[in-house]
Amino acid sequence: MNTMKTTLLMAFMMILFIVVGSLLGGQTGMMIAFIFALALNFGSYWFSDKIVLSMYKARKVSREDAPKLYNTVENLASNALLPMPKVYIIENPTPNAFATGRNPQNGAVAVTTGILKMLSQDELEGVIAHELSHIKNRDILVSTIAATLVGTITLIARMAGWAAMFGGRDEKDGNIFADLALMILAPLVAVLIQLAISRSREYGADSGGAEISGKPLALASALAKLSAGNAQIPMRNAETATAHMFIVNPLSGKALARLFSTHPSSEERIKRLQEIAGGRR
Repeated sequence: MNTMKTTLLMAFMMILFIVVGSLLGGQTGMMIAFIFALALNFGSYWFSDKIVLSMYKARKVSREDAPKLYNTVENLASNALLPMPKVYIIENPTPNAFATGRNPQNGAVAVTTGILKMLSQDELEGVIAHELSHIKNRDILVSTIAATLVGTITLIARMAGWAAMFGGRDEKDGNIFADLALMILAPLVAVLIQLAISRSREYGADSGGAEISGKPLALASALAKLSAGNAQIPMRNAETATAHMFIVNPLSGKALARLFSTHPSSEERIKRLQEIAGGRR
């Protein structure tokens, strides 16, 4: 169901891209914007693991450094039929975790010291399984494609805006007010679709994580603790551009961030996990 929803949202994003490109940028402008956004976002995709892990000063650990954590990741990766990902620890009191890597062969799982202190072993297994599900579903690729389309639509709208300001567009066949509305609304709609895709992938990772760990209620319990923990101790160095990668929104302590959240509500996620545990989903 979540895969179908993501596919429909991506299709709608492509339609918006074609409409905006045709009406505002023309074929040349659309291609220039697309190539620029593609290079920017896929460069980020290719080096996402190095960039994000470096940003949060994550420290790579071995079995000898953190045997309990390492063994947990190894066992769950085996359950998920995934190659063993690299394991990282972030020195940060905010309880959170994320996965990165452009494909399962280059996967990495990072957890904060805060989450290791807060969660029980079963709850930690639920969280790690959730992150492994992201890797298995190639969600980094999905989010990169969505970001590329959003970036292209935004660039086309800006190009059209500059062209209109300096008289570079032929207005004889168009309605300037309709074009202006499209310039403003199209990027906003694109971002909202991107956020919906991100929320859909979180539901998918919750479901996949419950299957990998076999402990949906433990993951539900972890989400409740993490949601409260991030509200009490927001991650001070968290970036908006990487917030979607974490299992719960690290910006949840900020009112404006909640308006455009990359994550569905913890209450709804917990409800769905409880339904999975009850065999109703």
